[in-house]
Amino acid sequence: MGKVSAAIDQGGFNFDLCRRNEMLMSKSGFKPPTYRKTGTTIVGLVFQDGIILGADTRATEGPIVADKNCEKIHYMAPNIYCCGAGTAADTEAVTYMVSSQLQLHRHATGRESRVVTAFTLLKTHLFGYQGHVSAALVLGGVDITGPHLHTIYPHGSTDTLPYVTMGSGSLAAMAMFESNYKKGLSRDEGIKLVCKAICAGIFNDLGSGSNVDVCVITKGKTDYLRNYQLPNPRTYVSSKGYSLQGVKLRFCQLGLSR
Repeated sequence: MGKVSAAIDQGGFNFDLCRRNEMLMSKSGFKPPTYRKTGTTIVGLVFQDGIILGADTRATEGPIVADKNCEKIHYMAPNIYCCGAGTAADTEAVTYMVSSQLQLHRHATGRESRVVTAFTLLKTHLFGYQGHVSAALVLGGVDITGPHLHTIYPHGSTDTLPYVTMGSGSLAAMAMFESNYKKGLSRDEGIKLVCKAICAGIFNDLGSGSNVDVCVITKGKTDYLRNYQLPNPRTYVSSKGYSLQGVKLRFCQLGLSR
């Protein structure tokens, strides 16, 4: 019989080897990977006719603003949308995966997707990874049973509430909701409150910024209002704009013009 020997892993940090990691950190001075600070403000509320979701549009790479106008409200089904906070790659991958599963389910059954189906798929997937998939989600939609609004945390825990916030700007946004939310809001009142909550996150959290996206979901209709509000419009020193005549003249002098 051949001798079987177990190969000893000589690599670095491993989430599965708790005692080994502790020894590496205490004796060899090994520094484990740290969490990357992410920033977002996403919200949702229930109004008299359905659900309103809102999000800012700033994507960060550490201290750098990587994208000023990204989309954080993801399509799940014609009647269901999902806001994502955390790592952009994780939120996009998870929502796209569940969205494709819902599409296949609609093809197989010929029926409209239910919010509880998307809700169950998302929380089950995230729970299986124990928080290592950095996706904090606000799921909202309207189906045959009425409007539904849920939050799903990266570890798989969930909340079902009439108004919710997630992300680094969630405390400021929640302050706006707790002060102004009431049952039976109209569409205009709901959009105004969502914008107010997102703006509170934008102006009180460095990880949130740029514009406000809003998604209004009602029975049989969804309105995705991209860049609905611009709380930080870019202003220029010159009201007349800028001219490149001087640059073109310099190019001509250098013989660089075509």
